Amino acid sequence: MKAYDEDDGNGEHDEHGAAESTGTGARIPLPRASVEDDGRVLPDPAPVALEHQVLTSLLGAWALAACSAQEAAAVDEHLGQCEACADEALRLREAVTLLQRPESLDLDPALRTRVLDGCLERRPPRIPVPEWATSYDAETARLDALLQDFGDAEWHAPVRLRWFEGDDTASRRTTVAGVIAHLLTVDGTVAVALGLDDPLGDITAPTRAPAARTEAYWRASHYPPTRAVRAPWREQSHSIVRTVAFTGDAGGLPVSYGDFELPLRDAMLDRAFECWVHAEDIAEAVDYPYEPPSARHLNGMIDLAARMLPGALAARRRAGLAAPGLRPHLVAAGEPGRSLRLEIEGSGGGEWLIPLDSPGAVGSTDHEVAHVALDGVEFCRLAAGHVSPAEAAAGQMGDREAIRDVLFAAASLSRL
Repeated sequence: MKAYDEDDGNGEHDEHGAAESTGTGARIPLPRASVEDDGRVLPDPAPVALEHQVLTSLLGAWALAACSAQEAAAVDEHLGQCEACADEALRLREAVTLLQRPESLDLDPALRTRVLDGCLERRPPRIPVPEWATSYDAETARLDALLQDFGDAEWHAPVRLRWFEGDDTASRRTTVAGVIAHLLTVDGTVAVALGLDDPLGDITAPTRAPAARTEAYWRASHYPPTRAVRAPWREQSHSIVRTVAFTGDAGGLPVSYGDFELPLRDAMLDRAFECWVHAEDIAEAVDYPYEPPSARHLNGMIDLAARMLPGALAARRRAGLAAPGLRPHLVAAGEPGRSLRLEIEGSGGGEWLIPLDSPGAVGSTDHEVAHVALDGVEFCRLAAGHVSPAEAAAGQMGDREAIRDVLFAAASLSRL
């Protein structure tokens, strides 16, 4: 038994090419072409006949564009005939525009965090990312989103990297693609510590220092880096986050930067900080706005810089770039010594007591000799070498020499 009629040569065809049914099975009609398929113009909705009172009651919905097509057509036709309703419709439409605030077409930078938080509240990850790695995860994702729609012109836009050396500013000219290549090679120090592949591959750098690795990578490139560098950088950042989530390590694994080491948890903060700083460099080069990190992540970056200041002060003192202080005195490790109170205002802020005489000393309110107040983002840009110590907008009180040394030590944390 046939479920439908087949054209087996015994049936006759009508003028449309459809075979007449010759069997007893149910006949399924051929599908009809829709208006959208054949290119014909869609018919305008015919207005329905409605009374004046009904049309008046529909004005609010019409102003909000909530009427059906037939109702909207009826209201439109009525407004051309009734002056009172036309005035009321105009008033309602203006009121609707006041209810809708103009919004930027750019996505809220906090949207990704809110979406992830909402998802994780419903179903926690089986292997969560450690808290100390979340800032790196967030900043690499934000930078990747910025790069997503870049064309060739943006990838080759000139970028000037800035940092501080000694008591002077330094800079290096590259491109957007060159900046991503720089992040790829320096993030590679963390990848190597985790047992992942080194992005340098067969390229030999004279030292493990970030600048040496970057220069080696740039020199080995036959052509200036292009958009092709984005994929390995992003894949490496994903691999780093996945690996630290699986290791279960508390973040104490040493990561070598050549002339110094950082524990893994601090190295991840350092990489998040540099990713944000260079994302701002890129955004400035293509004239695009870029927001600072979230307050929680910014606080972690500021805390890392504050903890590194005593060591930076000692290094500058050994190099003859920092004064020994008005009343210098050596203290044993773990003992209180002369201190500067660093007050960071705004997002991610807080207070830190910075020991001045020895990296092993402990900050003490009883030995406080100076107080400096800085905005959080301003302090980070100082630590990135984007703001000179002389130009840093700081509230200062106390030992001027100690304040100067701390501000210059903060700038000396920057590097290529």
